[in-house]
Amino acid sequence: MLYRTIAKPIFFKMDPEQAHHLVIGGMSKAAKVPGGLALMRGMYGVKPDPALQSSLFGLNFDSPIGLAAGLDKNAEAVRGFSNIGFGFMEVGTVTPQGQPGNDKPRMFRLPPDEALINRMGFNNEGADAMCARLSSLTARPIPIWVNIGKNKVTPNEEAHEDYLKCIRALYDVADLFVVNISSPNTPDLRNLQHGDELKALLQAVVTEMNEQNSARGTGKAVLVKIAPDVSDSELEHMTETIVNSGVSGIIATNTTLSRMGASHVHRLENGGLSGKPLTERSTEVISQVYQMTNGTIPIIGSGGVFTAEDAYRKIRAGASLVEIYTGLIYRGPGINRELASGLKRLLALDGFRHISEAVGANHR
Repeated sequence: MLYRTIAKPIFFKMDPEQAHHLVIGGMSKAAKVPGGLALMRGMYGVKPDPALQSSLFGLNFDSPIGLAAGLDKNAEAVRGFSNIGFGFMEVGTVTPQGQPGNDKPRMFRLPPDEALINRMGFNNEGADAMCARLSSLTARPIPIWVNIGKNKVTPNEEAHEDYLKCIRALYDVADLFVVNISSPNTPDLRNLQHGDELKALLQAVVTEMNEQNSARGTGKAVLVKIAPDVSDSELEHMTETIVNSGVSGIIATNTTLSRMGASHVHRLENGGLSGKPLTERSTEVISQVYQMTNGTIPIIGSGGVFTAEDAYRKIRAGASLVEIYTGLIYRGPGINRELASGLKRLLALDGFRHISEAVGANHR
């Protein structure tokens, strides 16, 4: 309640990107204050519950709820976010070289719609800077996933080199990699989702990951994040290519170019929309991918999760884990406790003893 009654009204009077940096900076500084992390856990932490714990990709998750990429682009506030109830978090998107991103303003709130539009353009400090920050962590309460992308100036025919550079630079400090080919804010990036370009990119990425895993005797996974703005036939071809590539999982979905369900004047801004208007479409894509793969490849649900019911619908549709971003902005850090308690209630109502029993339940 403290966030929604005091902090949120203040943040929402500020420029969205300025508020974003204030939150990241505040989380980073608070984690360095003696007792700061303990205070965060006391206020917002989620007590582990066996019913919600799971193992996937060789990693253990105390909660199925994670933080989506885009909020902590440079891994500046990992310690803070790791102590407010998340089961995992995604940092990035990071590119080999740092880049400023698109011109400002580039982030917009749509309060009546509980949505955001951003056209950030992969603004980040680069792989080396992220590596330095993640290397300095003395403890990892939760798995840290690294979302990787290509630099804006890199042509698509050379894009695979950027992804490989990120893997090589960050392999030792990432618990898992996510290949981002679905952001709408880097020109032509989404073209990498289709046909021979997708096949060639994933072949290069999987080969690199296999070589790194073999050299170090590890088994780190790589996932692909897909867009919601695809036809059924495009999704089918995309999913088939991803499965055949040997990639370990799919994140569904990134932000959308659709404005269906949005009413605020900012809906006219260019960029990717996240939040409530995306809820149903992302769940639909999860369900389609689960059906297309017969549940053989893990799916991470992302898009418009504000309530336990939102998360549970994605899980029943086929998601093994769920990510949030916009819901955190609108509801505050207390959302993780709400989601955890709500998920346990919903599992009990359906007669499930463990979260894994609910994954894909709609298809049985």
